[in-house]
Amino acid sequence: MEKRVINPWEWQNERSYNQAVEVKNPEGTLYVSGQAAVNADGTSSNENMESQIKLALNNLEQVIAKAGYEPKGIVRLTIYTTNTADLWPHFNIIQDWIAKHGVQQATSLMEVKSLFETLKVEFEATVVK
Repeated sequence: MEKRVINPWEWQNERSYNQAVEVKNPEGTLYVSGQAAVNADGTSSNENMESQIKLALNNLEQVIAKAGYEPKGIVRLTIYTTNTADLWPHFNIIQDWIAKHGVQQATSLMEVKSLFETLKVEFEATVVK
């Protein structure tokens, strides 16, 4: 697989994403459903935003690994949250996770009216290898 990052500017670098990512000759592409703070028994977390971010990222990582891919192969990451003001103080958790795994992705962040049950954040990804 060949991956090329496209950034006409530099300001997005501080925000841990890219304007575009081109992929050529992938072996496979994995489209991951939104992963949220759902416990292993299927119950939705009612914890705070920080805890939900950590659990949701852990769940995302588990799905990617189970499929035989790696987080560094994420080329598209969509973040849904019910409260961006509550998310911002914990955005460094997401940035640290991205840096830890060497992810170089295009990202969109959307505030939505609600997510399932008590969920506050959800990550949807496209992963290549």
